[in-house]
Amino acid sequence: MANPAAPTSRTLPQTPAVYALILAGGLSSRMGQDKALLQINGETLLQRTCRIAQSCVSQVAVITPWGDRYHASVDPQVKFIAETPLIEGEPNGSLVGFAQGFQELMSMQPDWVLLLACDLPRLSAPVLQTWATQLPASPTEPIWIPRNPQGWWEPLCGFYHRNCLPSLVAYLEEGGRSLQRWLAQQSVQELYLEDYGMLLNCNTPADWGSGEWGVGSGE
Repeated sequence: MANPAAPTSRTLPQTPAVYALILAGGLSSRMGQDKALLQINGETLLQRTCRIAQSCVSQVAVITPWGDRYHASVDPQVKFIAETPLIEGEPNGSLVGFAQGFQELMSMQPDWVLLLACDLPRLSAPVLQTWATQLPASPTEPIWIPRNPQGWWEPLCGFYHRNCLPSLVAYLEEGGRSLQRWLAQQSVQELYLEDYGMLLNCNTPADWGSGEWGVGSGE
């Protein structure tokens, strides 16, 4: 009969640090007014997105060129990062805003960054919380995002490990501006999503007025 093994100390699995980065740098040109300030049940879209993100992660940041415009409408604990235009007077696009915000957050040493658009009226806290619990501390795939039924990745509602930042910065410095093309070069883990309506956003007054995205749903 084998002797029982001597007791050993066991290290519990480390819970990765997850922060959120919310993009609020678009011009909302098709909407005709600032989408981040559209209201659902007394909350702006940006305020609602920040609140939901705060229920899932330990720190939330908003990257925008217009911090003064939004600061008073969100929780004081939300960090604002000033987005710097690459070309004066022109919007950067989501990839540039993401890269600038990701680099700024690295001073706080998160393991993962949850990237969110500010205009997701059906964003679901339970879904994000479930996804966050699945994240490994040392992933094989450094990007965990959902894929829509048409086969495209949904990059503005997913998780990015700090290990993918050098690749993102290099792609940007080479002149790349497409998140989809950058993702095509990466190892990506697909996140399961039962209701793809959570990823719907509103780009025009007709979209907003239709109510097809379901005001107040998703929480």
